[in-house]
Amino acid sequence: MADDSPASHRRDPIKSSVGNVAAQRRRQNAVMVGKERRESLVRAKRLCRVGLSGEVDVPVEENDMVTDEEEFLLEAQTSSAVEELKSAFAYQGKGSMQKRVNALRELRRLLSKSEFPPVEAALKAGAIPLLVQCLSFGSQDEQLLEAAWCLTNIAAGKPEETKALLPALPLLIAHLGEKSSLPVAEQCAWALGNVAGEGEELRNVLLSQGALPPLARMMLPNKGSTVRTSAWALSNLIKGPDPKAATELIKVDGVLDAILRHLRKSGEELATEVAWVVVYLSALSNYATGVLVKSDVLQLLVERLATSNSLQLLIPVLRSLGNLVAGDSHTTSTVLVPGHEITDGVIKVLVKCLKSEHRVLKKEASWVLSNIAAGSVEHKQLIYSSEAVPLLLRLLSTAPFDIRKEVAYVLGNLCVAPTGHDGKPTLIQEHLVSLVQRGCLSGFIDLVRSADIEAARLGLQFMELVLRGMPNGEGPKLVEHEDGIDAMERYQFHENEDLRNMANGLVDKYFGEDYGIDE
Repeated sequence: MADDSPASHRRDPIKSSVGNVAAQRRRQNAVMVGKERRESLVRAKRLCRVGLSGEVDVPVEENDMVTDEEEFLLEAQTSSAVEELKSAFAYQGKGSMQKRVNALRELRRLLSKSEFPPVEAALKAGAIPLLVQCLSFGSQDEQLLEAAWCLTNIAAGKPEETKALLPALPLLIAHLGEKSSLPVAEQCAWALGNVAGEGEELRNVLLSQGALPPLARMMLPNKGSTVRTSAWALSNLIKGPDPKAATELIKVDGVLDAILRHLRKSGEELATEVAWVVVYLSALSNYATGVLVKSDVLQLLVERLATSNSLQLLIPVLRSLGNLVAGDSHTTSTVLVPGHEITDGVIKVLVKCLKSEHRVLKKEASWVLSNIAAGSVEHKQLIYSSEAVPLLLRLLSTAPFDIRKEVAYVLGNLCVAPTGHDGKPTLIQEHLVSLVQRGCLSGFIDLVRSADIEAARLGLQFMELVLRGMPNGEGPKLVEHEDGIDAMERYQFHENEDLRNMANGLVDKYFGEDYGIDE
C-alpha cells in the first residue's frame, strides 16, 4: 500500500546548491493555505445572512458596526427569543408546531442580523439543547431549516462557541441523507462546514461520525447551490494535516467524475469551491494525486487559467496545478511532457499570471514554475526558452519580497542539474551565464542581505554557483562588483551556523589571501 504520510509525498530535492525547497513545502503550504483563504479570500467559517432560497427577510446593512447600546439590546432580544422557544416547546395546544417555528424564526433573525451575531447570549440562555430537539426526525422541514440555520451561525462564532455544537453533530449529519429535502440538507452541510473550518480536532470528530460520505454524495449532481455548499464543506473537512480524509474522498464513487464535470462546465462560483477541493486532495494525499494526474484535471485547470479573470477562482486553480507538478519526478515527467500541447499550455497560462496585476497570482505562478524548474533538464529548458524568463528577471528586481523569493527558486533551479559524482550540482552553464549577464546576480545578493533565513540561504547558494561556475574565473569579480563580499561578511558571526559556515567558506575560498594577486 502506498504510504500517504507527509514525508512520503515530496519530490526528492535536487542535491544541489539551489534545492527544490519550494516543492518540499507543498504539504506545509496546503495546511497554511486554509489560513490564507480565511484571511484574504473566503472565511473558513461563513455566516448565513440570506436564506438559501435567496429571499432576505433580515435587513442586511452595508455597515455592520453596532453601538454598545444596540449590541446590548440585541443580546437581550436573543435571550428573550430563547425563552420564547422554551415556552413554545412547553406549549402542547392547538398551533403548537407553528408557535415553535415562529420562535425559531425570531431567534434565527437575531442570529443573522449582524456580522457579529449574539451567539454568546444564545448559548447562555440554553439554545443548543432546544435546537437539537428541533432537529429530531419527523419534524417539519420549516422547523428543521430554521434550527439548522441557527446552528450554522452559532458555529460561525468563536472556537468555544463552535464546540458547543457537539451535541447537534450526529443529527446534522443524519439530515444530509437522501430522505431530507435539499434545502434542509444544504443548511446542515453549511453548519457542518463551519464546524470543520474551526480546526483539526472538530474535523476529526466529524470524520469519526461519518460526515464525509454523505457530503461527498451531495457534490455529485450537475449544478445548484447544494453542490457548491457541499464542496466548500468538504474542502474544510479534508484540509489536513492527516491525508486519510482526502484519500477517502477521492475513493467515493462518482466524486472524480463530479470534480471533472464541475471544472469543465460549471460557473466560476461553483468551480472555485471544487478547485479548493482539488487543492487539498492534491496536496495531502499521495493516492488522490495519482488518481488526479491520470484524469483530465490538468487540462481543465489549464483551460480555467487561460479563460478566467476571477481572482478567487485562479488562486485555487494555480495552487492545484502547482501541487500536481510537485509530485515525484516520475509523476512530473508523466504530467508535463516537453513538446506536448498540454505542457505548452501550462507555461502559457503561468506567463499570463506573471503578467497579472495581482501580486498573489504572480507569487503562485512563480511557485508552480519553481516546481517545474526543479524537474528534468528538459523541463528547465522548457522554462528557459519561454517568455517566462524575462518576466522573472524583472520581478526579481522589482517585486515585493515574498514574490522575489519564489522567483529566485525558479531562476536558481534553472541553473543546476542533478548532483554529480563529487557531490556538487552539475551546472547548466549556458543558463547560469545568460541569467547573470541579464543582471540577476544583484537580486540574489539582495536576498543575502535580508533577514529571512531561507531567502539568505538561497542567495548564498546562487552566489556559490556564480563563484564556481562562471567561465574564465569571472565569478569572484562579478560578486565583488555587486558588493557580494560585504553581504557575505555580515554572516561572519551570525547565530545561524549553517549560514555562517556557508558565507565564511565562500569568502575564504574565493576571496582569501591570494585574491587579486595576479592583478
